[in-house]
Amino acid sequence: MSSTVKLHYQEFGRENAPVIVILHGFFASSRNWRAIAKKLSESFHVYVPDLRNHGQSPHVQEMGYPSMAADVEAFMREHKIEKACLLGHSMGGKVAMWTALNYPKLVEKLVIVDIAPVTYQHGFENIIEALQDLPLEQIKNRKQADELLSELLPDTNFRQFLLQNLILKDGEYMWRVDLDVFKKSAPEIIAFPYVENVNPFPRESLFLVGGKSKHVEKIHYELICKLFPNAIFKIIAEAGHWLHAEQPEYFLAILRGFFSDCS
Repeated sequence: MSSTVKLHYQEFGRENAPVIVILHGFFASSRNWRAIAKKLSESFHVYVPDLRNHGQSPHVQEMGYPSMAADVEAFMREHKIEKACLLGHSMGGKVAMWTALNYPKLVEKLVIVDIAPVTYQHGFENIIEALQDLPLEQIKNRKQADELLSELLPDTNFRQFLLQNLILKDGEYMWRVDLDVFKKSAPEIIAFPYVENVNPFPRESLFLVGGKSKHVEKIHYELICKLFPNAIFKIIAEAGHWLHAEQPEYFLAILRGFFSDCS
């Protein structure tokens, strides 16, 4: 495992409130969770780090879940967070699960958003290659980039999400993320580390599932309950994989209820 990296982060809320740490998904960053974090900060002290190779955090070659969980542990140690309620979406949910399983004393409660501790069959190769093939030297604006991607990536919202990583620097467009590292790491991102020798996480865990998503299905429940025996499942029927963006008010209401007794 590589050494930890110092994570860039956003912080919201008052110092003496219970702490929530939010971990974003693949290709995302802390900015994607700013609206949710601001709402939660009315009652909590919220940290939203950029995971390694994302946002403004350092770029490194290693991007497996043990390394990313070690970054979270180091982040909490650096900020003198003895325990926190940990929330993770998609890739960030896998980071959160691995953190809870390996550093359980740090995690008071766990919320996992639309992901399971399994290896998925879908891949990211086509998406990453589409971004790599974008002729950045010819692009004059973001709209042009969007149009060039539209044939390979027809979902407008998903394209806009990916294009948050396209930045203008010194008059030229470039990727904020290292697409070569993403492509190399993609098999690790869709997988989950070996869990046979890991002790179950003993505290309350909430698994939020998008009713229109296929990321968490009934066949995953048995393994989830083996690793997280105090797991609760809640399905948000009118949401897909991005529950927090598609049903934000309902999503927040569930979180507030679950986190209400955090100390």
